[in-house]
Amino acid sequence: MASGKRFSRMRGSVRDARAAEGPSETTDAMAAARGASDAAASAAAVAASDAPVVVTTTLFHAPRAKDSSNRIRTLAVLIASVALLAGIVVAGVLVTDTAMQTDFAAKNLSPSFAHLFGTDWMGRDMFLRTLSGLSTSVLVGLLAAGASSVIALALGAAAALGGKKVDAAVTWLIDLMMGVPHIVLLILISFAIGKGFWGVTIGVALTHWPSLARVVRAEILQCRESTFIEVARKLGKSRTSIAVHHMLPYVLPQFIVGLILLFPHAILHEAAVTFLGFGLPPEQPAIGVILSESMGYLSAGMWWLAVFPGLALIATVLLFDAAGSNLRRLIDPHSSQD
Repeated sequence: MASGKRFSRMRGSVRDARAAEGPSETTDAMAAARGASDAAASAAAVAASDAPVVVTTTLFHAPRAKDSSNRIRTLAVLIASVALLAGIVVAGVLVTDTAMQTDFAAKNLSPSFAHLFGTDWMGRDMFLRTLSGLSTSVLVGLLAAGASSVIALALGAAAALGGKKVDAAVTWLIDLMMGVPHIVLLILISFAIGKGFWGVTIGVALTHWPSLARVVRAEILQCRESTFIEVARKLGKSRTSIAVHHMLPYVLPQFIVGLILLFPHAILHEAAVTFLGFGLPPEQPAIGVILSESMGYLSAGMWWLAVFPGLALIATVLLFDAAGSNLRRLIDPHSSQD
């Protein structure tokens, strides 16, 4: 018992001695560790404070250069497309007389440097004839699409601003026109008017407005429910002032893009109607006439009479499509900053 008590008393003395010496050493170690961690934290804070400046600068400046290059590229494609289309029209008008000249000594020639698209059975240069036909098709498309867009704007605005009865009537007319195939209605109108240049132009103009009218109606309805229109009404602005200063700028970008995208449809339908014999007369150079006449010579191996004019028509349509798509990217608020 005495030895046990003595052993317990010795353990207590050792514990007391460690307790007396330990805190100071532990405190010093903890202080040193805390100092090291504070130094590391300070260094990390300094590094972190410097890093975001570089990252932020990169994030804010790199996309601007990219957006600028995209915008310049889009504008360049638009200008190039319009310039090529204008060149086709001008060149086609200038070579119309030359394209009609015949030379039976040079008939049925295959494509060469002297005749890029070859010659037909009357010795006419197919390149010049195709160029003249494309200019005629583009002119028909411009007139028809312009008239059709005016109809679409008038009916779309009437449907959006004229009340429920007017809206129902215009919507019914749009659905009716879109339910009838364009080519069938176009042939009927062109044949009734007497075919020719004006028959095709009027037929295309009267059959291609429904899609654009629907877009204009939807844009005006969306604009009419906007907050800034409500504010303009409460400020006492008249309906005419609201329509001119607010609704027209809101609808104009979509209207212009829709107008440009009408051109390819008008050109293709003009060529189709002329190909079927209900459009432009055979003596007038037109892509539809060229393709229609070339069908009888394909079996004789004269493939160039149809291939090159067809490819030229497709290229012209693609130029219109490129011009419309890039113009939409430039003026559409949703994509102008891409």
